[in-house]
Amino acid sequence: MTTPTEESLNLGKTAPVQTEPLLVRMRRFAPYFGSFPGTWLLVAFSALVAAATEPLIPALLKPLLDRGFQQGSLAIWTVPVSLLLLFGVRGLAGYSSQIGLSRITNDGLVRMRRAMFKKILDSRLELFQEKSSSALSNTVVYEVQTGATMLVNSLLSLARNGLTLLALTGYLLFLNWKLTMIVAAIFPAVAWVMRVLTRRLHWLTKANQDATDELAYVVEENVLAHREIRLYSAQASQLERFSRLGDSLQKLALKSTIAGAAMTPMTQMLAAVALSAVISVALIQSSSSGTSVGGFVAFVTAMLMIVAPIRQLSEVSSPITRGLAALERGLALVDGIESEAGGTFDKAVASGAIEFQRVSVRYAGSNGFALQALDLKMVPGETVALVGASGSGKTTLANLLPRFVNIDSGKVLLDGHDVREWNLQALRNQFAFVSQNVVMLNDSIAANVALGLPVDRARVSQCLETANLTAFVDAAVQGMDSLVGHNALQLSGGQRQRLAVARALYKNAPILILDEATSALDTESERAIQDALQILMRERTTLVIAHRLSTIQHADRIVVMNEGRILEIGSHQELLALEGAYFRLYNLGRQSGSEYLAAVA
Repeated sequence: MTTPTEESLNLGKTAPVQTEPLLVRMRRFAPYFGSFPGTWLLVAFSALVAAATEPLIPALLKPLLDRGFQQGSLAIWTVPVSLLLLFGVRGLAGYSSQIGLSRITNDGLVRMRRAMFKKILDSRLELFQEKSSSALSNTVVYEVQTGATMLVNSLLSLARNGLTLLALTGYLLFLNWKLTMIVAAIFPAVAWVMRVLTRRLHWLTKANQDATDELAYVVEENVLAHREIRLYSAQASQLERFSRLGDSLQKLALKSTIAGAAMTPMTQMLAAVALSAVISVALIQSSSSGTSVGGFVAFVTAMLMIVAPIRQLSEVSSPITRGLAALERGLALVDGIESEAGGTFDKAVASGAIEFQRVSVRYAGSNGFALQALDLKMVPGETVALVGASGSGKTTLANLLPRFVNIDSGKVLLDGHDVREWNLQALRNQFAFVSQNVVMLNDSIAANVALGLPVDRARVSQCLETANLTAFVDAAVQGMDSLVGHNALQLSGGQRQRLAVARALYKNAPILILDEATSALDTESERAIQDALQILMRERTTLVIAHRLSTIQHADRIVVMNEGRILEIGSHQELLALEGAYFRLYNLGRQSGSEYLAAVA
């Protein structure tokens, strides 16, 4: 992943902007946040009530100043009681709108996050090569929450202040339409300022999010590679890399703050110009038309009050832009990510007949083939071992079966049907997979063993015993209910791999794929589970990738691979008698006293 710089991010330069109307953009979120019409009506009604109370404050000042200080002309309790009622209604309206918005925001977030997470779970596998886990988790967990909160609260502010502006403008027109025209003259200027700054703010927000993803990726990468970073004393270079990204992000954040903060003072300056003009004209009018003190004070008060909603309306553009940008990244996960494509063929339990017909695979960005015109046939119940140097295509071949890798040409058949014709879930139900890279969820031991299936504690216990994990589980504080921690890092490498073996035993699938399944086990532990694996393998079609001689020599057939091609096929004894590639590798390993084929070195 490349490091963003000020040049690559075009800081300070003209950038493309979002041209779609605001309402069109917000309409996309209706399925998530628009499914609560009753709550939205409550929020809208509350905002309307709060806005309607605004002109009542200057309206109370006019009779108070004109008649309140004249003996007996105005009841002494009229204004105080009116103020109490007025602020009581405003408080209740504000409370109702906040409660309603909280429900809309949180319920909408639940829906949107569920849709996003489901899309990630079902997405094509290329997604995880294109995006880092930190970027995906940041979008699902943090960005959409921040975006939803900012957007929904901003929409309430937009509605409440917009209605307040209309109410106060109507009252000003009622008091003095000529002075009101002066106030109205600032509206086009404010709109122009907001438009210009909003366009720049939108791009800066997008660039800020991308730079944040890059920074998070560096942190994630260094956490995963913490041993290598220390072993090769790379702390200084990684700190420099992090600092360079941090500086770029700082510049973006500053530019974004400047763009957002400029709206308020510019709006306030325009309002001050209008206020000065109004006071001058009002003084001229009062000398000629005899405007009352109460009327003049009520007008000026209402005009000063109108500055607040104008200012808040100018400020609402920034959070709306930021909120929309964040939510649109989440929406891109839902609408922009393709799900894995599968067929319709479905079978509960496959017989295990497998055939590779002229299969070729080339990875993106690679000039050579990982597999080249490969042919291989496996009958039900057969155990086939794949051997060869690293990079010879063994793991690629195994990953073709559950479609973790897709072919470029040829066919992969399971029970006579192309794996592309199978329903994906039905296809993957046929396989139990134990890899040399064990992945565990931060859940209980039992849940990790029964992954994807209901937990049968007796059956889990039996699988743990077969995998030689009973002593470990019994020593755990909560037994099989103990949490394994982040990717089971609290366990040793051998314990993690035996836990993966127990998971494969629990699934009881008709086809086993063992990719160095016992590579992290010591000799004693490997022997302890070898008998159980042999029994299991006799009843199932098994594809074994291994270099340990004790595992290879028990296979029905051994396939020797090199550079994506098959060199030799036969049983252990047949290949030794052939005195070819396998014979040489076997003898080199035996001469060195190793339990492994020499090709591993």
